[in-house]
Amino acid sequence: MLVTQKKQYALRAIFELAKQQSDEPVKTSTIAEAQAIPLRFLEVIMGQLKRAGFVESKRGFFGGYTLTQPPDQIRVGEIFRMLDKEDKTDACMACASKGNCPFLGGCVFMGLWDQVQQAMDKVYDQTSIQTLIEQDRNGAFPTPLDKRETA
Repeated sequence: MLVTQKKQYALRAIFELAKQQSDEPVKTSTIAEAQAIPLRFLEVIMGQLKRAGFVESKRGFFGGYTLTQPPDQIRVGEIFRMLDKEDKTDACMACASKGNCPFLGGCVFMGLWDQVQQAMDKVYDQTSIQTLIEQDRNGAFPTPLDKRETA
């Protein structure tokens, strides 16, 4: 599951809605500004999130978006899989598209890519939006590997 810019923006939008912790709708302009997301792109993403049932919207001057579930019930993997379905993504982790891969069906690395994908999916599925909010509040972010381990 490649983490595209669109997936990052969708995750940031849901994260921002959860951070607001309000029953009042949040305007797309507020989300866009807080998370540095281009407004026009965000509007498309919010439409996809609404169709998938992650958010609901209210029109008008006091309108905006709210989450349909508590942040501890929304998993990063759910968001990413929804966007893959919406965008009809069928990509190999190492290739831009399986359709363009000259080794389709005979790639010696496919098992490796599948293992990596399963490991990433496990992390995404175990991570809730609430977990990310708590990490943000505590300043406790996962750290990169120690440089001595990679040398």
